[in-house]
Amino acid sequence: MRILLLKLMVLALIFHGTETRIQDGPPLAFHYYKQTCPLAEEIVRRHVEIAVVRDPRMAASLLRLHFHDCFVMGCDASILLDSYGDIVSEKQAGPNLDSLRGFEVVDKIKHTLEDSCPLTVSCADILALAARDAVALRGGPRWNVLLGRKDSLEASFNGANQYLPAPNSSLETLIENFREQGLDLADLVTLSGSHTMGKARCFSFRERIYDARFKEQDYDKYKRYTTFRRILRSICPESAGKNSSLAPLDFTTPARFDNNYFLNILQGKGLLGSDTVLITQDHTGEIIKKVWAYASDENLFFASYASSMVKMGNINVLTGSQGDIRKNCRFINN
Repeated sequence: MRILLLKLMVLALIFHGTETRIQDGPPLAFHYYKQTCPLAEEIVRRHVEIAVVRDPRMAASLLRLHFHDCFVMGCDASILLDSYGDIVSEKQAGPNLDSLRGFEVVDKIKHTLEDSCPLTVSCADILALAARDAVALRGGPRWNVLLGRKDSLEASFNGANQYLPAPNSSLETLIENFREQGLDLADLVTLSGSHTMGKARCFSFRERIYDARFKEQDYDKYKRYTTFRRILRSICPESAGKNSSLAPLDFTTPARFDNNYFLNILQGKGLLGSDTVLITQDHTGEIIKKVWAYASDENLFFASYASSMVKMGNINVLTGSQGDIRKNCRFINN
């Protein structure tokens, strides 16, 4: 039943306008590499599986790479470019610096693909496939990935500083961030569920546990969860400066992709301020209603998540004669 629901959701999305989001080139397609590189998806999946077995946190890191790529100029692998010549890497931007991981995994995938199918599989498609496989390998849904993206010839350092949601964003800011990418309120709630796995550094949630505004909105309201606050404060002391200690985004099942994120935020146990505001700043009740639905029905969340990921993966993609297929994901060709 779950598989059928996932397929229906994805197909519904495709036939209701995702192709119109591609500006000039031909639309993305399923099984794009069937003739030119038939083992492409298997090669990506195998490398992701090895990386996640060695480091379970890598699943969340690869998923996050895809997000941070798509929210800056679109899903074009600009996030992978190193600084060189006129290019200032997005990796140096505030939201990414000393935070993003998984670049070496992508390098290994690309190296294997170049041996098998030279200049055929784009780095942007690798990111989309790796994100899907990372979710599926940790117990989440698996969806068919639309393929055929080309790689950007430039990066946007300023765009990375401007368009990536901050961990302490207000709900209004989050809604605007997602609207800029053509994503709606339902996508915001659904994709926030990505925080059901992975970890965040102390400086990402310090404001969440010490700032008076968050205390008033959350902890005073949920006094019975003061134990949770004490745990976070032990991990992240107020006077610790740029403490790099990590805390799981989901204390219940930190390495598994499930619907516990929504249960957590309903109980005041969301780690980041941007998690908390989905509950505390929702004045219409629309978000809370969806959060309750996902907390009550994991299959519903999984189906919605697959649909939103397909939608997000189609943001301002380059296709056809646009962009390029990089030989090395860190540098433009030549």
